[in-house]
Amino acid sequence: MEMEKIIEKIAQYRNRKGYTYENMADELELTPAAYRKIETGETKLTVERLFRISAILETPINEFLEMDKNAFVQNNYSNESVFQQKIENFYQENKEITDQLIKAKDQLIERLQKEIQTLKRR
Repeated sequence: MEMEKIIEKIAQYRNRKGYTYENMADELELTPAAYRKIETGETKLTVERLFRISAILETPINEFLEMDKNAFVQNNYSNESVFQQKIENFYQENKEITDQLIKAKDQLIERLQKEIQTLKRR
C-alpha cells in the first residue's frame, strides 16, 4: 500500500474522532507543525509512530494498511499471469510491511522491558 494512502486513512480516522493536529501532536509529544508534516508527507511516517497513532485513534493498525479490495478480484484475462502477478505483488508488499511492523514491535518490547527494569530498581 502506498504511504500516501496510509496517511490519508490516518487523517480520515483523526477527523472522525474529532481530533486536531494539536491533539495528535500532544499525544505524540510533537509540535503541531511537526505532526502536520507527517500528514502532508513532508516527514516520513515511521512504523513505531504508526503504532502510536493507531493506539491514539483506538483503531487497529490493519485499518490503516487495508489493501485495495480489487487486489483479489480475478479479471477474465486469457493470460492468467496477470492475476498471478497481482497476487505476487500483494504478497511482497504485505511481507515488507509485516517485516517492518514485527521489527518495530520487537524494538518497542525491548524498550519497554528496559523501562520496566529501570522502574523495578527504584
